[in-house]
Amino acid sequence: MSYQHILYSVEDGVARIALNDPKTMNGVTEPMGHELVDAFDRAAKDARAVLLTGEGRGFCSGANLAAAQDMLDDPMRDVGGQLDRAFNAVILAIKRMEQPVVTSIRGAAAGYGAGLAAAGDIVLMADNAYFFCAFCHVGLVPDGGATWLLAQAVGRVRAMRMMLLGDKIDAATALDWGLATKVVPEADLDAEAMAMAKRLASGPRSLGLIKRMAWDALDSTIETALQTERRSQRDAGRTEDFVEGVTAFLEKRQPSFQGR
Repeated sequence: MSYQHILYSVEDGVARIALNDPKTMNGVTEPMGHELVDAFDRAAKDARAVLLTGEGRGFCSGANLAAAQDMLDDPMRDVGGQLDRAFNAVILAIKRMEQPVVTSIRGAAAGYGAGLAAAGDIVLMADNAYFFCAFCHVGLVPDGGATWLLAQAVGRVRAMRMMLLGDKIDAATALDWGLATKVVPEADLDAEAMAMAKRLASGPRSLGLIKRMAWDALDSTIETALQTERRSQRDAGRTEDFVEGVTAFLEKRQPSFQGR
């Protein structure tokens, strides 16, 4: 697939995927959603970590509402249809892929963009970035997995504030609430995000197992989590990276992981 709405490149084991419609602050359309899914599928084969970001002043302004104008006169309109056709698959691709995903956010992570940003395994925010669940301001409900992702990250009461009141949550608050991994000066965001992604890309094969276990744990009991840990520890222990990690530890040197 050739991309018209996103950018895709690979460097040092990191697949960089960027939403590329700066004039709308990267408002998401169905074609962009399809391209994102394709890009994540490519990254699963091409890379060992993924960096997801947005070109221009903002990460993502949400779904492009201009596309909904033609539906306004239809009383049976289904605004949620685009979720089935394109948007939900993006969130699921992030969750299901083995590679850790870093979301790098400057400016707005609004609407669907709030869920997209929160879906990252590592969430980096510029000091000018903010989460904005704007749905209540246009008579819609949260999507992009926001009802689940935000409640898991910040708790039900804070998530309710974000979704019912539609307040903007700045980077400092997001960090305090546990919604962001790290906040950096806006001028440093791109370099910090790539450095973090490269760090993950140079990590052991077990990082993919850790990611899967952490996501699964959110929907499991402690008994299930213990069994998942047991199976995954077996799988991790059979990797070449485990042998390298132990050998490097015993030889008192830095390990050189190959992702195998």
